Amino acid sequence: MKIFIKHAVVLCSGLLMYSAAHSTDVEIKGNLVFEPCTLSAKSESISLPFGTIVRNYFYTADRTPSEPFSIELENCDTGIGNEAFVTFRGTESSALPGLLVPDNGTLPGLAVGIETPEGKPLPLNKTSPAYALSEGTTTLNFQGYVQAEPDAIRDKTLVTGDLSATATFEITYP
Repeated sequence: MKIFIKHAVVLCSGLLMYSAAHSTDVEIKGNLVFEPCTLSAKSESISLPFGTIVRNYFYTADRTPSEPFSIELENCDTGIGNEAFVTFRGTESSALPGLLVPDNGTLPGLAVGIETPEGKPLPLNKTSPAYALSEGTTTLNFQGYVQAEPDAIRDKTLVTGDLSATATFEITYP
């Protein structure tokens, strides 16, 4: 009886390994297009210096004044496209959603925000509203600021040191 069960299991396992082979075609389509603008060399690496910020400042105002910065696009051809979208990518603060955490855990309790010149927040990892492109050169203007987390303000746990935070930006054209 044991031999019969052993052979039955071996026979059944062989049936499980058998599969019917079918082939089918996969059709892949795409459209290669030109981008309407090129990124200016001066916008390949953007530094936003906030200078010296006194720690106690955050205990009376939860964020710094905004510092302007811009991304310059050149050789824009509005015949190819007339708008662009920007997405800033990086590690998002859990205490301040949409804001960027400092690199390597430096200066816990702080985060960096990005906004439009009108003060409208541009949350990290989310696509911006459309920016109109101009023929030739287009400058996309933004502002950055440093904000303290509510718990760090309440508990007065902000520490001093050098602040460094890194985000990348992605420009997409519809």
